[in-house]
Amino acid sequence: MSERFILNETSYFGRGSRSELPNEINARGFKKILFVTDKGLVDCGLYKKVTDILDNSGFDYEMYSDVKPNPTIKNVLDGYELCKKINADVIVVMGGGSAIDTAKGISILMTNPDRADVVSLNGLSNTKNKGLPLIALPTTHGTAAEVTINYVITDESRQIKMVCVDPHDIPILSIVDSELMESLPKMTAAATGLDALTHAVEGYITKAHNTMSDMFHMRAIELIFENLPKAVNEKDPVAIENMAMAQYMAGMGFSNVGLGIVHSMAHQLGAVYDTPHGIANAILLPTVMRFNGEVAWERFREILIHIGRPDAANLGKQDIINTFVWMISELSKACGVTITVKDTGCKEEDFEMLAEKAMQDPCRPGNPRETTKEDFINLFRAAM
Repeated sequence: MSERFILNETSYFGRGSRSELPNEINARGFKKILFVTDKGLVDCGLYKKVTDILDNSGFDYEMYSDVKPNPTIKNVLDGYELCKKINADVIVVMGGGSAIDTAKGISILMTNPDRADVVSLNGLSNTKNKGLPLIALPTTHGTAAEVTINYVITDESRQIKMVCVDPHDIPILSIVDSELMESLPKMTAAATGLDALTHAVEGYITKAHNTMSDMFHMRAIELIFENLPKAVNEKDPVAIENMAMAQYMAGMGFSNVGLGIVHSMAHQLGAVYDTPHGIANAILLPTVMRFNGEVAWERFREILIHIGRPDAANLGKQDIINTFVWMISELSKACGVTITVKDTGCKEEDFEMLAEKAMQDPCRPGNPRETTKEDFINLFRAAM
């Protein structure tokens, strides 16, 4: 059986690595840039760490910054219209998953205008053309959108998150500069770091996992448990650099083997209640791992041994599950994340609607344990 593995072309890592941007733009012959970011980065001035470089190098660019935390079809279409208007030949995006996902959607529409309804991009895409060249500079240590073939766009009219999976959207260049992550608000740092943990754990136990993806996911898990509290609570530069690497590794893995029902459920909390994606994952991860432990507990044992619990080699099934779930919960608490599904605005009467949407989510088939609508209802209830 063959196993496909897709990675982006070029990446730079390290504090200050955004200085490589002018040389790369010039070497590739780009002339007109659409610069995509979000309003939060504009308001706090962080965007200037990249636009100052563009200005000082004399590049011609226009900025699109009306990106929502859970980006919408309108965000993609508005950015697409601006990109067409200025005749951009490259997109430079700075931000978290929301900005990068929006930029991916714009990139795809620029070369596949027949998909301008955006809705048809949902799921496993069959676009014909590689997207407009995209250069990504992430500002959070969580989503890994700069290295994946996925992007998520909210269809507000249907209250669903569309998970678009398309090798044509992957950035040609990623610059993972941890200095851009050092001013993250504490809760954003915690949420995005726990998003990265969810990527790594779900990727490690998903049905399609393989030797290559296991390598990326296990090392990511180790780094996250070692570094996330210090990155969040102490703003330790070394810990932030390690988190930048960890989330990137997790992205290389899950982009190729998929995720599971933590994401199937989290997508619904984001679409219906506008819950930030990382927070949604953090809320749901312990509950879903207890559910998945019935079939994935031997994989949990392997993880525990690698994150400082060598005694797991001699533990039984239930002790393995309990210990793993406890360690995830303790990591969340150490980062200040203690909220529940109830805090998102979700109510008991919403469970059936959320479960129905989760059943249709593209991440569900990869989950190691088969899941019914009733299972989803019970999991939402347990996470309250």
